[in-house]
Amino acid sequence: MREVGNRELLWEGLLDGTIDFIVSDHSPSTLDLKDLDNGDFGVAWGGVSSLQLGLSLIWTEARRRGIGLERVVEWMSTKPARRAGLRSKGKLALGYDADLVVFAPDDAFVVDAGKLHHRNPITPYQGRALSGKVRMTCLRGTAVDLDSPQGRLIRRGES
Repeated sequence: MREVGNRELLWEGLLDGTIDFIVSDHSPSTLDLKDLDNGDFGVAWGGVSSLQLGLSLIWTEARRRGIGLERVVEWMSTKPARRAGLRSKGKLALGYDADLVVFAPDDAFVVDAGKLHHRNPITPYQGRALSGKVRMTCLRGTAVDLDSPQGRLIRRGES
């Protein structure tokens, strides 16, 4: 999806409802698996460490297009949770888990791979200026500290 035309079609699909939501499979890779010396896209590992940048990447493009943050939240939280059948996720409401981010939509930053919290801190977004910074993430009401795993396996339909 690297060509401008393909990216534009994806945005059109989001806006007209053909595409329901935005998710990531977060398939990180080491630099050697990218096989940069070979230059053969067909044998390079296809994953990109972008989970940490996802909200800012989408917000940067959405904002440029005049799309409000509420639509981004719907595409990246509410609708994926609904599709996966996660009854306690995707909303900030009574009876839902208090999963949230403190997001500064007007703050800007330049991507620096050395500051990423990925195991393999490489990114195709190196040097790219983005809008919106995640200031804090909370999982079930508890701030994520990046040192203590707090996640748990949830299955479709679980609360």
